[in-house]
Amino acid sequence: MNVSRRLIPTAAVAGAVVLGLTALTACSSSDAADHKNGDKLDVVASFYPMQFLAERIGGEHVSVTTLTKPGAEPHDLELSPRQIGGLTDADYILYLKGIQPAVDDAIEQSGAKDAVDAAKLTTLEDHGTEAGGEEHGHEHHGDEAGGDPHIWLDPVKYAEVAKGVGKSLEKSDPDHAADYRKNTAALVTELDGLDKAYTDGLKNTATKTFITTHSAFGYLAERYGLTQEGIAGVDPEAEPSPARISEIHTIAEKDGATTVFFETLASDRTAKTLAEDTGLKTDVLDPLEGITDKSKGADYIEVMRSNLAALQKALGAK
Repeated sequence: MNVSRRLIPTAAVAGAVVLGLTALTACSSSDAADHKNGDKLDVVASFYPMQFLAERIGGEHVSVTTLTKPGAEPHDLELSPRQIGGLTDADYILYLKGIQPAVDDAIEQSGAKDAVDAAKLTTLEDHGTEAGGEEHGHEHHGDEAGGDPHIWLDPVKYAEVAKGVGKSLEKSDPDHAADYRKNTAALVTELDGLDKAYTDGLKNTATKTFITTHSAFGYLAERYGLTQEGIAGVDPEAEPSPARISEIHTIAEKDGATTVFFETLASDRTAKTLAEDTGLKTDVLDPLEGITDKSKGADYIEVMRSNLAALQKALGAK
């Protein structure tokens, strides 16, 4: 995402954590029970890519609550005191450090015992914008190891994370370990199939360069031999500068790029402005940070296949 998006001051988050923990002590037993669902493992997921893993791997043995509502921009998430208090009630928390600073701080200060950071289940890499010369806006949000957190957009890395989540759920709920292993294996098989579809579908293309208003696709580009050109330093809601429009125009002419991609959770104004000024087309490349009625698919697998189709069309797949 980009640098102009508002970040939540740590002090404000800390204050919210205190309020949340205070509110927790004042909750009635019925309030606390809101997080429980029979004998199921009470799981809190930070945003959609973590929710998908928890639901698919946990299956019938988990009850998943997501901190980020559908359609909300996850990077700017503010947690309510009730949500923060709920972290201490959870049996298992799955999040991705470096995406949501409010979540990172709340988990750290809540003292949650079983919080799994998906970023530690694979290897993070740095992906800057090729033309913009800037990191694409996350500044890693306190992720000391650094690195691009958009690991779920690479099916191979996402499969690595899935395997780690499966093992951690086995430890948290050993009574259902066999089912978690079975569900993990099934999901990894699907992700392997998705990887093959991308490998085969993007092997022969007229161009390898795509332009996007959200530089979230560094892992995907690297995995499949593509070049991502992000519009660095430009807010999705703002008009791009004349200099950047000129730069994108040059890139498009040089590399044969045809399309400016925008995302589902932000305005398409930047993409349309660039397209009008450079003669390019526009299309959606979904970073899958949330599923809404605008998403081209009902879940991660379907939307990733829609993304593949969009890339094939834009890159001139043969």
